[in-house]
Amino acid sequence: MARARHHPSQTIVIKLGTSSIVHETTHLPLLSTLSAIVETVVHLRSQGHKVVLVSSGAIGVGLKRMEVASRPKALSKKQALAAIGQGRLIALWDNLFSQLGQPIAQILLTRGDISDRTRYLNAVNTFKELLSMGVVPIVNENDTVSVSEIKFGDNDTLSAVTSSMIHADYLFLLTDVDGLYTSNPRKDPNAARIDVVTSIASIRSQVSTKTLGSNLGTGGMETKLIAAEIATAAGVTTVITSSKDPKNIFQIIEYNTALKSGTNTPITGLHSGRSSPQPTTTAPSVTPKPSLHSDSSSTPTPSLEGQVPLVALPRPPHTLFMPSVLPLRDLKSWTSHTLYPSGSVIIDSGAHHVLSKRESGGRLLAAGVLGVRGAFASGQAVRIAIRKRRPEDATEARAGSDNAESGSPGDARTSYADGATTTTPNTPEINPAASLSSSISTLDQLSAGDEDMTPSTTLKTLPEEDTVLIERSAGDDAAEWELEEVGRGLANYNSAQIERVKGLRSSYIPQLLGYADSEYVVENITIRVPP
Repeated sequence: MARARHHPSQTIVIKLGTSSIVHETTHLPLLSTLSAIVETVVHLRSQGHKVVLVSSGAIGVGLKRMEVASRPKALSKKQALAAIGQGRLIALWDNLFSQLGQPIAQILLTRGDISDRTRYLNAVNTFKELLSMGVVPIVNENDTVSVSEIKFGDNDTLSAVTSSMIHADYLFLLTDVDGLYTSNPRKDPNAARIDVVTSIASIRSQVSTKTLGSNLGTGGMETKLIAAEIATAAGVTTVITSSKDPKNIFQIIEYNTALKSGTNTPITGLHSGRSSPQPTTTAPSVTPKPSLHSDSSSTPTPSLEGQVPLVALPRPPHTLFMPSVLPLRDLKSWTSHTLYPSGSVIIDSGAHHVLSKRESGGRLLAAGVLGVRGAFASGQAVRIAIRKRRPEDATEARAGSDNAESGSPGDARTSYADGATTTTPNTPEINPAASLSSSISTLDQLSAGDEDMTPSTTLKTLPEEDTVLIERSAGDDAAEWELEEVGRGLANYNSAQIERVKGLRSSYIPQLLGYADSEYVVENITIRVPP
């Protein structure tokens, strides 16, 4: 039984995987684990917390009901088993929670359900109303109707999106190991648990994620890293811990709440992928395990010598992913992680630098656009991409362009901020007749019209070689470039309209399109890859 503590009310999402619900070989429900989860959730509720449970296991329960030996590969069979198992799974949860008088609700989602902003907000309102009524929502992906384009892919991602939707304080990813390890602890005795992660991008190179996961589940440790990335970007503290003792959740919350309440904490100043240090004079040491140590170049953790002891609690086994200090707004989080992008908008280096700054507001001017790929309508999600030379061509190109590129990043940023055309990409000039650009009649009209309209201005459309990129031509120049996605946003205009105004001042939009809903071609942009 957890000790009674009067902590502030928090919203907590708990995700339980198939391997924690159903036995991997017999497919029988693991009643001891499920009962412990139910008791934990009810005790959290009694302490004033709001709890959402994300539960996998519908297909696993369906396997047992139909006496099928292994998870099928055919999509239709998996959907049928999910339909059979989901009713039995929610009945099992309802039976267990009813023993303790706790009402529950079932919420089945697909990415398609919340890709529409109105439906997304309706789902958020439903969650809020259920939580205010004291109900525990039990969430699962609606596998019966989902297909690859609208699937979350796994319930780790679903739990992260759910925690973002309801602005949760904690996301607990319960699994069959007690944290993130440098390698598979089942096979490698030297595997070290990583206690605190501040940068998921940096930690990927230090851990092995391919060997974990059960035969019934669709996830593994890699999907948990993706989920942690989504949740922490939305400001949600994410924890990976073992499902074998769910009561650890109380200790984890208590431990981290005590750390946050201090003037200095042991996790302040930590770098990504380092095991959390334990001050020898203020807190007991962690259960001995091989651990990662900071490099000599790493900034040392601030000394706690002479300070008031912060906590006298042992650290329960878990890996803590620190939330972003600047969480994404709800609309940006929805755009980045919920919507399926319909196309790409290719931007220049100046726009990339500006958009990476919070002050930009995540809004892209037409002046920073090099081109588009794919067909999309206004209001749809798009990828934000930059052009990069292919590795085999980069060295040769760099040798001939060092002088030309001198100071170009700053010039590009200044030009973009002023709304002017950016510096011309240093793409080799090619014959227009070989660019296959005749299929876009609007481009030729735009080029001619711009010369007549502004004969004295320095504004100009993009060089012909960019047309090759947009058209995915088989020409030699297109082979030198590759696109890298750096973010996502919502398009204010469709692909054809952005194609017409690319590289131009926003004041030209009404003249070229006949109207101007916004001076920005894409808004609510979240840059994931900084310059």
